Amino acid sequence: MSPRPLPGRRSVLRGSLAASAALTLPGALGAAPALALSGRPRAGWGVQAGDVTADSGLVWVRSDRPARMIVETSATESFRNPRRWHGPLLGPSSDFTGTARLHGLPSGEQIHYRVLLADPHDPRRTGEPVHGTFRTAPARRRQDVRFVWSGDIAGQGWGINESIGGYRIFDAMAELDPDFFLCSGDNIYADGPIEATAALPDGSVYRNVTTEEKSHVAVSLADYRGNFRYNLLDGALRRFNAQVPGIIQWDDHEVRNNWYPGEVIGGGTPYPAGTRLDDLAVRARRAFSEYFPISTVSGRPDGRIYRVHHHGPLLDVFVLDMRTYRNANSPDDQRHDPQGILGEEQLRWLKRELSRSRAVWKVIAADMPLGLVVPDGVEGKPNFEAVAQGDPGAPLGRELQIAELLRFVKHRRITGTVWLTADVHHTSAQHYDPSRAAFKDFAPFWEFVSGPLNAGAFPASELDGTFGPDRVFVKAPAVANVSPAEGYQFFGEVDIDGGSGELTVRLREQDGSVLFTKVLQPGRVGQ
Repeated sequence: MSPRPLPGRRSVLRGSLAASAALTLPGALGAAPALALSGRPRAGWGVQAGDVTADSGLVWVRSDRPARMIVETSATESFRNPRRWHGPLLGPSSDFTGTARLHGLPSGEQIHYRVLLADPHDPRRTGEPVHGTFRTAPARRRQDVRFVWSGDIAGQGWGINESIGGYRIFDAMAELDPDFFLCSGDNIYADGPIEATAALPDGSVYRNVTTEEKSHVAVSLADYRGNFRYNLLDGALRRFNAQVPGIIQWDDHEVRNNWYPGEVIGGGTPYPAGTRLDDLAVRARRAFSEYFPISTVSGRPDGRIYRVHHHGPLLDVFVLDMRTYRNANSPDDQRHDPQGILGEEQLRWLKRELSRSRAVWKVIAADMPLGLVVPDGVEGKPNFEAVAQGDPGAPLGRELQIAELLRFVKHRRITGTVWLTADVHHTSAQHYDPSRAAFKDFAPFWEFVSGPLNAGAFPASELDGTFGPDRVFVKAPAVANVSPAEGYQFFGEVDIDGGSGELTVRLREQDGSVLFTKVLQPGRVGQ
């Protein structure tokens, strides 16, 4: 892949983000805005862009009090003759967050933007602008595409540790100057309290930034909102958000570990007997919709999370939701299972959109892996959380739905499918081939796993032979819940060359060093 020009992105961030960082010291950010504050509105939580296309994008901000959101865009850092966009009124109903939709943007170009917050009673009174930038998707095939992906932030009690650079992996991802970041879920650990300190195996102490909302399990809407705010206390993440737009999906920890629709739990603190996970999911989904700029859910907690993201002629990203429509976790050995892990409607949607796609590469962004066995972890119950259940024979349970999808891809001769995921807190590359499989009616494909970003790392999961996976590469600790201070934090990078169409996947460690590389050729049904 040829070197990429950086049209002012780094320089604008050096100046404007430094000013933004001065506004965002954790001590200055209370859990809720103080409505009686004097002065002008402040955007101390930074800015984010999301779901950027060839001619549009979403921009997000949070205010410290009621304010009108205003976005200005420009082709240059000077903001000479900017375009102005009037966003929503930010108030308590959305936790003072808001998203503005930008449209009519030039394709394949660097867009500089700044967000101003205006006093709703006096529009002339605006706060200090907060700057960001993103590239729109290309309209021409010969433009290269690069993105990064990972997941799993602040899990297992490992939060923002400023002595090791906080969420330092985001700085390593930003250095690659990606077009976007695909977050594969577990953006928060709503069920994972963060204490001020935790002991490490060598006798040292891991020290966390703490907040009231992260001191206990999330139950209320305020708790879930506080979980999303917690991550924005990290300077590396705020810098990254201002430089790289996101494509965000969710998984279980946005609500509770291993949850599924219809589940009822509890029997004491913090979950009273008879707690319906569907009720918690409504609160979590609302907070999720408030804190990320997502085209289908921003400002609409009833909006769907699964969607297809078109990123020019080279790439379509099919963002799945393997949480909302699944059946109950179980031994997963049933011989008939139309609901599966996607639900019937989402499976129909995915088949339809895959068959319509004319992109060279079709990345299927799954929030859970296919052939890695992920037990539910409920004591005394042999239930499973993902697709695989450890039986290497013919498809059973949720595998039946995946088999149906893989058969469809083969028989429609859909080329260029690649599966990306996170969830299991280690990194690996699996090649699936019918010659090794119990189920043989599919074309070979690759699945790449990355993460965590800042959470406990875990040993490699066992493989299920139903779809014939061969684990070509893996890096994982030998023991469970290794802290971010000890390493084993990972992200992946995907480069698509605009000339040849080749897709290169690199699995990287938290400092950016490359662990594994695989080059895939365009136009093949299976490889």
